[in-house]
Amino acid sequence: MFVAFTSSSMRSPAFSHLIKRALSTVPSTMKAAVIRETGDASVLKVEPDFPTPTLGANQVIVKNEFAGINFIDTYHRKGLYARDLPFVGGQEGGGTVAALSDEASAAGIKIGDRVAYSVLGTYSEYTAVPVAKLLPVPDEIGLDVATSCVVQGLTAHYLTTSAHADLIKPGEWCLIHGVAGGTCQWAAQMAKLRGFKVIGTAPKGKRDIAEPLGCDELILLDEVEGTSYEDYESVDVAARIKEVTGGAGVKCVIDGIGKATVDISIDALAQRGIFVSFGNASGAVPAFPVLRLIGKSAYVTRPKLLDYVVTREELVWRANEIFGWLKEGKLKVAVDTCFSLDQAAEGHIYLEAGKSKGKVLYKIE
Repeated sequence: MFVAFTSSSMRSPAFSHLIKRALSTVPSTMKAAVIRETGDASVLKVEPDFPTPTLGANQVIVKNEFAGINFIDTYHRKGLYARDLPFVGGQEGGGTVAALSDEASAAGIKIGDRVAYSVLGTYSEYTAVPVAKLLPVPDEIGLDVATSCVVQGLTAHYLTTSAHADLIKPGEWCLIHGVAGGTCQWAAQMAKLRGFKVIGTAPKGKRDIAEPLGCDELILLDEVEGTSYEDYESVDVAARIKEVTGGAGVKCVIDGIGKATVDISIDALAQRGIFVSFGNASGAVPAFPVLRLIGKSAYVTRPKLLDYVVTREELVWRANEIFGWLKEGKLKVAVDTCFSLDQAAEGHIYLEAGKSKGKVLYKIE
């Protein structure tokens, strides 16, 4: 069970002194992986003396132990999703509270609390995090696993609970592409927990990762030559889906692959089904005429995580379910590889090559 921070109306002078002392232990500069120009992984440079963020009202400073590496980070680095330059990469972190504001203290947060969070700028030794974004990590869950939950876990949660707008019901078919990858390992398991029947796609080289996820039907594909990515032309996926579903198609497609799978995803839909396109692993989905959807009165959505954790209450609800499933053993998380922060570029290269069989992290020491 998620435990919210409790509030108190006042602090003692001794405790105020403790806060100031804790703040004084945070150095003025830190190691960080910084992007000063957009481009390939080589533009991700580790700087040893980047300015440490300052502590603001309603914030804490987290000393990071792990930072998650996600595809969205590569989109920021390339400039596909524009950001002001320069910037520290990443948006998923986990560590311990190193300094806190008066408001954070009043909310019951303490120096040394184990937390996970999602804000921009996590490829660094320290990050300033709003209190509303903090997720206290239960003792039973490691910080590496908790860090993995924040973007991939929460993304999989909103994809399987909310983004489909309840157009799929328990007992109906859901297609999830790339179930051997990071986010969709979570999504396949969560879709089963929701009662959906799941068709998953995965490369043959990752059969050992995909099979234990519990998909009702697993479509294994050859890899694109020289890569670890699925070759979606090696199997007639749409025909196989029609066979599995008795010709009806699926009520929901969860697609983080993008360009290589858009046609399969639309063709696989059942009448009044929904195509949930949330990623661009193979390239951005090209524009297509809305008339393509008329044959089945189908729906399409292109969601993002921030719109599904709009309030503190929604964030906590999603985290509660994820941490609860983890503690109950209903959800398994695979941490594939931990790179050191000094290997920032290598971490992006590894992820973009499609080599991962689970979560990829930076270990920050």
